[in-house]
Amino acid sequence: MNCWIKRLLPVLSVFLVACQTMSGDFVHKEELSEFTPIPVQNRTMNTVKLRWEVREDVAAFCAAATGMGKERAYTTPPLACAIWSVSSKECTIVTAKVTTHLALGHEVRHCFEGHFHR
Repeated sequence: MNCWIKRLLPVLSVFLVACQTMSGDFVHKEELSEFTPIPVQNRTMNTVKLRWEVREDVAAFCAAATGMGKERAYTTPPLACAIWSVSSKECTIVTAKVTTHLALGHEVRHCFEGHFHR
């Protein structure tokens, strides 16, 4: 899962991230390991209005929304993504009709911490 960027620039207001498969044999060890949330003062947002959107075209939508190249979207299609706005303190998680607790929790973390993985 190479869809993470280290930090956000506070000047920007809308952010997107698309995440590839996170189930079965494709789970990376870091997805199942414990983590320490970043300090409150370093989070992208602390109070978030959260929305969950379920789409049949999640891979195409998330690839287009994040600017993922067609080749990469074809070889490692995203199963979910998070779209957030710091200025409005809103975050939308986009998943397919069938998803996992792991994928949903992973995207919720993006809503608070932004691009947290490398």
